[in-house]
Amino acid sequence: MTMATIEVARYAGACYGVERALDMAYTAAKDASGPVNTLGPLIHNPLVVQDLAREGVSVVDDVEQADSGTVIVRTHGVVPSVVDRARERGLAVVDATCPYVKKVHHAARRLVSEGFQLVIVGEAGHPEVEGILGAAGGSALVVQEASELESVELSRRVGVVVQTTQTASALSRVVAAIAPRVSELHVVNTICEATSERQQAARELASSCDCMIVIGGKNSANTCRLAQICTEACRNTHHIEDSDEMLSSWLEGVEHIGVTAGASTPSSHIKRACERLQMLLDAR
Repeated sequence: MTMATIEVARYAGACYGVERALDMAYTAAKDASGPVNTLGPLIHNPLVVQDLAREGVSVVDDVEQADSGTVIVRTHGVVPSVVDRARERGLAVVDATCPYVKKVHHAARRLVSEGFQLVIVGEAGHPEVEGILGAAGGSALVVQEASELESVELSRRVGVVVQTTQTASALSRVVAAIAPRVSELHVVNTICEATSERQQAARELASSCDCMIVIGGKNSANTCRLAQICTEACRNTHHIEDSDEMLSSWLEGVEHIGVTAGASTPSSHIKRACERLQMLLDAR
């Protein structure tokens, strides 16, 4: 039997914003006085959240649940009023919002202040989108597909921003649907470059593989999108959170295995998955 090869995508795993947030959280766990809580999961990766819990960093769903100590704003950001409320309660605030998400907030506020009707291309209810809505003052339309605009009345001047983890094709479809209906359209492409790089690298690798492993939280929007992209190019694609989930049956007759990981997946998780894959291959 030909020995199978394992190849990791050119761009994979934790992005700058996630690494920055993790550094801030572990530093707070070590140095802060009193309890340390994140407002919602710091990132969409259950294994990382569990590790933070072992270091003494807990998760609260609402700032009112934190009576003292430090609260950490998650990478996805929060509605600005939440930070104000935390400070009113005498809590120390560590803002780990991804700088690229902050750029979306600034763009959304500017478009609204300039009189544009704001359209956010993204997942309604997602924490990042909720934060963008809050930054825009709550007056924005959230859509993920162009078809959602069919029954919506648009003003003559429309501004568009996009959730950082959306695909360029999703943004293009929505913009194409808006353009013929308005007299002025201002689009700010706020898709994170790291997201685009990971998606393109995953697509390229999956097209040459007969098995793809996508590592990251099942609750991670960007990781789920990677899995979708890989599945389109390689039907034998598997989205896992932990390397223990991998099965030897996935590797039957496989010669080239591709590995990628979402932007909220630490490099140690990729390394562990590759080691597990090699062990399964050796046992064939």
